[in-house]
Amino acid sequence: MLSILIWLPILGGFATLAFGNERANAARWFALVVALVTLGLSVMMFTHADFGSAAMQLVEDHAWIPTYDIRYHLGADGISAALIALTTLTSTLVLISAWTSIDKRVSQYYAAFLILEGLMVGVFSALDAMLFYVFFEGMLIPMFIIIGVWGGPRRVYASVKFFLYTFLGSVFMLVGLIYLYLKGGSWQLADMYALQLNAAEQMWIFFGFLIAFAVKVPMFPVHTWLPDAHVEAPTAGSVILAAIMLKIGGYGFLRFVLPIVPDAGHEWAWLVIALSLIAIIYVGMVALVQDDMKKLIAYSSVSHMGFVTLGTFIAFALVHNGDAHGTDAARLGLQGAMVQMISHGFVSGAMFTCVGVLYDRMHSRMIKDYGGVANVMPWFAAFVVLFAMANSGLPGTSGFVGEFMVIVASFQQHPLIAFGAATTLIVGAGYTLWLVKRVIWGDVGNAHVAELEDINPREALVLGVFAAGVLVLGLWPKPLTDLMEPAIANLASQIVASKL
Repeated sequence: MLSILIWLPILGGFATLAFGNERANAARWFALVVALVTLGLSVMMFTHADFGSAAMQLVEDHAWIPTYDIRYHLGADGISAALIALTTLTSTLVLISAWTSIDKRVSQYYAAFLILEGLMVGVFSALDAMLFYVFFEGMLIPMFIIIGVWGGPRRVYASVKFFLYTFLGSVFMLVGLIYLYLKGGSWQLADMYALQLNAAEQMWIFFGFLIAFAVKVPMFPVHTWLPDAHVEAPTAGSVILAAIMLKIGGYGFLRFVLPIVPDAGHEWAWLVIALSLIAIIYVGMVALVQDDMKKLIAYSSVSHMGFVTLGTFIAFALVHNGDAHGTDAARLGLQGAMVQMISHGFVSGAMFTCVGVLYDRMHSRMIKDYGGVANVMPWFAAFVVLFAMANSGLPGTSGFVGEFMVIVASFQQHPLIAFGAATTLIVGAGYTLWLVKRVIWGDVGNAHVAELEDINPREALVLGVFAAGVLVLGLWPKPLTDLMEPAIANLASQIVASKL
């Protein structure tokens, strides 16, 4: 089933190219059918696997490059399954959202998103380190093309910057993976988890992984590529970038750093916690002064993703070598990081979609060009206010759940860490509600705003699905936490065990 989830959209993407520029509408419908079938199969995945177990489910294992023992090895646990489902759902929504806004090279546009979807599912499914690396690098290509071809005026600069940052970061990961292979003779993640490494080895591998995944999250100070990429990318590209691709950095920390180099994680957790707090506080303040809606939400993404890295590495700080004390708090931090990843997928995806709705009508992302939108687009305004509340961390929305779990876990390490993290509830409310005040509320800003039309049924469907995700996860997060709990508990047990 995992192979189908990977290769169906990839092959469907190449098939979409065959429609060419002459049959754009047929390309749209074909791509949507492929995405819907993939989404349906990802839902079926939950009925064909027992995610109540920490063991990998739906495992496939075939020889790929026998000379170097590189295998086509796939599997999924609760963490992978949640992210795969988010990927297939978001990919379907972005294809629907771009239905009328893209009118040039339509078949290529839809093909790029389908291929990207398959590669992202591959990242979340790979149990062979080299296979993971191939998918990890491969997904850069369609996103590079999406930004570079369909982006804004500075699209070439933004796409090259995005590619170079992520590619150069991942080179350090490749060096670490090669070292692990030479030492253990296997590319399988399970074998790497069992490999005994001394303190120096763990330190160097830790920093190799940290650089690669920090760029992807992105963490301060290697976050500067993200605002440029978001501002220049088309709406659907921004949604996928924020909702899915940033999560691959957090997923990499969970899959590689925690189990492979636990002692280095203990040793250097303070560094990542400090960088996470800088992202949460400082980058949130940077968002306050933005005059471009997309750039504001991009900086907001960096701030909110700081909770993912904080929750992940606070677990290291809570669990000392060989000591099980604090394991429950560590599990809470890891759970909070994962819930925050899924929540951020819904909230950021929704907010970028809302900016896209306005941009399609007025071709401007500047806050000063709007005002009083609620007077002419009341349904749209209702969705924007809901997503703004979620972005501010309002209880009852998904934005609150993950952040609250991470703050509670952080408090058990040190109250000052929790206090620093909690400032996002003030700063986040500041930049988000100020954005809503200037764009949505007040008198109609100008004649262009007065001519705006409210959202159509297609846009309402996309925003409605995002809204449902925000509310369901905010009011009833238990199914998600239950799905991931066995895998989280297994991770917590791995960081307790020292390799020294």
